[in-house]
Amino acid sequence: MPNVPLTIAIVVGAGVAGVAALAATKSDVFQVQRSIRIAAPPEKIFPLINDLHNFGSWSPYEKKDPAMKRTFSGPASGTGAAYEWDGDKNVGKGRMEIADTSPPSKVTINLHMLKPFAASNIVEFTLVPQGEATDVTWAMRGKTPFFAKFIHVFIDMDNMVGGDFASGLANLKAAAEKS
Repeated sequence: MPNVPLTIAIVVGAGVAGVAALAATKSDVFQVQRSIRIAAPPEKIFPLINDLHNFGSWSPYEKKDPAMKRTFSGPASGTGAAYEWDGDKNVGKGRMEIADTSPPSKVTINLHMLKPFAASNIVEFTLVPQGEATDVTWAMRGKTPFFAKFIHVFIDMDNMVGGDFASGLANLKAAAEKS
């Protein structure tokens, strides 16, 4: 009669080794981005992004946990403006600080997640005029350590975060196009 615990251990070990091998093939960096065309000039959209106090009017994360705790520090807008939050499992805990701005075309943010897991990423919003409209892109990029690669075998970062970006850009469009 075969040794059942040994057989189970071999199968589980082979499965873990297979997932680890697949994780090793994942990229060392990731990028997620979404874009939308907004019927407004960049000068009208830029303040909604460059002033972190305005995030509440369009950020999808604000709607996921309206009860989250928020703290602002630094200048009211632009380089050095910071926003910290502590929320439920849908938004986690973290801090973002505007690292650079190029009015009215770009805002670069350093994003530091603390929960549900620690991560540091770069977020960029770019605004490109297109006649009477503006193409707005929300992008995030960062390093992918091995533990994250292991998770990415099961969870597609682009699908998970990309949907939030698309929702947020739709909210930004509605806010910017208000008369």
